[in-house]
Amino acid sequence: MILKSLSLLNYKNFDSKSFVFNDKINCIVGNNGIGKTNVLDAIYHLSFGKSYFNPVATQNIKHDEDFFVINGDYHKNDNTEKIVVSLKRGQKKVIKRNGKIYDKFSDHIGLLPLVIISPTDRDLIIEGSDTRRKFIDSVISQSDKNYLSDLIKYTKVLAQRNALLKYFALNHTFNADTIDIYNNQLTDYGTRIFEKRAAFLKAFIPVFKSRYKVISNDKEFVELVYESDLFDNDLNTLLQNNINKDKALQYTNVGIHKDDLSFNIKEHPIKKFGSQGQQKSFLIALKLAQFDFIKAQSGVNPILLLDDIFDKLDENRVAQIIKLVNDEHFGQLFISDTHAERTEDVIKQVHQSYEMFRL
Repeated sequence: MILKSLSLLNYKNFDSKSFVFNDKINCIVGNNGIGKTNVLDAIYHLSFGKSYFNPVATQNIKHDEDFFVINGDYHKNDNTEKIVVSLKRGQKKVIKRNGKIYDKFSDHIGLLPLVIISPTDRDLIIEGSDTRRKFIDSVISQSDKNYLSDLIKYTKVLAQRNALLKYFALNHTFNADTIDIYNNQLTDYGTRIFEKRAAFLKAFIPVFKSRYKVISNDKEFVELVYESDLFDNDLNTLLQNNINKDKALQYTNVGIHKDDLSFNIKEHPIKKFGSQGQQKSFLIALKLAQFDFIKAQSGVNPILLLDDIFDKLDENRVAQIIKLVNDEHFGQLFISDTHAERTEDVIKQVHQSYEMFRL
């Protein structure tokens, strides 16, 4: 799958900008604050219908403008895919595929597989479990529509159950039969989600460890551990056993919405015991394993975005990463960097066609 061209209108700091891309490697270079990351984010936007860096949709509209439009032309499986994402202030975002508006954004997920590696990925290490769950969910959802559907339904039922718990507390009442209805629905959706997460991580973790081994020259031992309440008991039992705590706190304390991933290096949390270089290597290995998984599931080479990849990595680790992307296993690659010469020197080692875009 190849992104052939991109055009931006009133997107972030761009009033109007167009690109025609190389089929292999594209380097977006320039000073800080000039919009390199915004170009990558626009490409991400076309795959997921949202920004990777800013969850407030209207903040992606250029200052003093009323709308933005992102156009992307793709070549996939001998077909052309024309994707347009647009947003006007006060209105809902619109995603079009070949001129047709999607009824549901979730129908678009997975059409254009993509993996991004960015300095903001450090949130996976330093932030709470919600960030790590979203990582798992985003990987599985790109290739499993039923998983995404179950996840949306689980989230909706969870919100309803939490609202009911607040209602009970406010009105000093309780109805076990009503709670049981929500428990059964959460158990139905949650069990399937848990089983798919567990199966995914069983396949994913060895690939991740293999990627890290190459990046670190086999010098460090890392672990990725899936943590879930459902390893100890079925969800319905957990919900029933925790009902008093739920009533007291007015929200649901157990379930797949509490799942987490433990990131360890040498059997210790990488958050506390890993250097910046080790943490970045960990995250890059995580994202390259994501690439491998999505490719295996979809049969398509995902687009790979490397945002500020050379930051906080020594030359040896950068060299190892470049060797990885020299493999034909990878498809189209986008790299942003502040140093054009450094980027071009590294890319020349790859012996692939490339294009430099100086902003």
